[in-house]
Amino acid sequence: MHRNDSTPSPSQMSRRLLLTAAGAVSLGAALSACAGDSGGGSATTAKAVSQADIDKAMKTPTQLTFWTWVPDIDQEVALFEKKYPAIKVKVVNAGQGVQHYTKLRTAIKAGNGAPDVAQMEYQAIPTFTITDSLLDLAPYGAAKLKDTFVDWTWGQVSGSQGEIWAIPQDTGPMGMLYRADIFDKHGIEPPTTWDDFAAAARKLHKADPEVYLTNLAGNEAAAWHGLLWQAGAKPYATAGKGEVTIDVDDAISKKLAAYWGGLAQEGVIGVEADFTDAWFSALNKGKYATWITAAWGPVFLSGSAKSTAGKWRAAPLPQWDASKPSSGNWGGSTSAVIKATKNPIAAAVFAQFLNSDPASAKLFNTKQSFFPATKQLLADPAFTAEAPSFYGGQKVNQLFADIGRTVSPDFQWPPFLDQAVTDWTETVGTALTRKKDVVAALGAWQSRMTTYAKAQGFTVKSA
Repeated sequence: MHRNDSTPSPSQMSRRLLLTAAGAVSLGAALSACAGDSGGGSATTAKAVSQADIDKAMKTPTQLTFWTWVPDIDQEVALFEKKYPAIKVKVVNAGQGVQHYTKLRTAIKAGNGAPDVAQMEYQAIPTFTITDSLLDLAPYGAAKLKDTFVDWTWGQVSGSQGEIWAIPQDTGPMGMLYRADIFDKHGIEPPTTWDDFAAAARKLHKADPEVYLTNLAGNEAAAWHGLLWQAGAKPYATAGKGEVTIDVDDAISKKLAAYWGGLAQEGVIGVEADFTDAWFSALNKGKYATWITAAWGPVFLSGSAKSTAGKWRAAPLPQWDASKPSSGNWGGSTSAVIKATKNPIAAAVFAQFLNSDPASAKLFNTKQSFFPATKQLLADPAFTAEAPSFYGGQKVNQLFADIGRTVSPDFQWPPFLDQAVTDWTETVGTALTRKKDVVAALGAWQSRMTTYAKAQGFTVKSA
């Protein structure tokens, strides 16, 4: 996740980006649009575009339209235009989150008005590949970039038959930010396992009933999916365009639900909505001693809880199995080329350059504070050696770079993301907030998504 806005006031930073931002396509339209196509997107059988054709296209006067919510991205675009002066890029902010995706789907369906290239979060990609709306970038040389990016990101943008649907831009490996002063006051060590975390939650709240170890928001499907990812769950899988596996109440999910639901029922963690004025105030006042967040969190928090400067530190997530460190991802996005583009070569080259060119990738970090997706930048001493005073001089970037290497590449998203988020919020999220049976709520979530998918024409399987 990264913020889609550029103003640092709490009310404007309240966008819950990762999952709630991504509107999903109407599946009735999706399935009718791809009727007769049994693949998970067209297989990579297209002939590779020759270097001669690429060179010719990049010297031909062309205008690309790029839809993105990223602030001040003109600087990165200018680097591309300097290298390819014949190509001009028109940057359009078509909105943020749901607004962006809704406009994009509408333009694609109408057959006109769609951009050549669009900003797209990882979890939104299946929503657009199921309607055959994205250009496979493999024939345009994108495969050569595989080793440029953190391994798990390539799994997020790749299809089952070698397709490459987008180019990674930034990431959000999950970790834990914690109040060192509160931990020290109560003799708490940063928990390395979830059992230790639960014990610390009980100890802290008993010692000070006004303080909680953390808050797990009942409106934040994003964080829940990240925790599922860390725990090794595989809630979704798609085979072709007509078959989907939904398994959100398996043993791993139930373990997660029993854990967090139990802590909520005990009253030793908070369950208030996040990214609200009350939540920002709670962080500033020390109501919560940790924030389970992602690699974008350190910069975000330093601008949102300035009164707590110097008191925070960072650590990996507590582990279910300390011998096998793992994490999930919460956030980040890509650049995808819309299949209907009249300029596929220029658009494909632009998407690749924007995110893989070292100078452009570095700008995303230094200007927009995005957490990098490229291995080169993640290993750059200028990046990893940063030691912000807000975190007591800790090398937070290095910590999250290390965490990023423990994110599994196997996690998948459903082709009806908005429905998954809505159903989670109204079942699991509600159970958390009301301190009800979260394990039972998983069954309701499974049932609702299964019913929805079948109504849209999917064959639904459980793992």
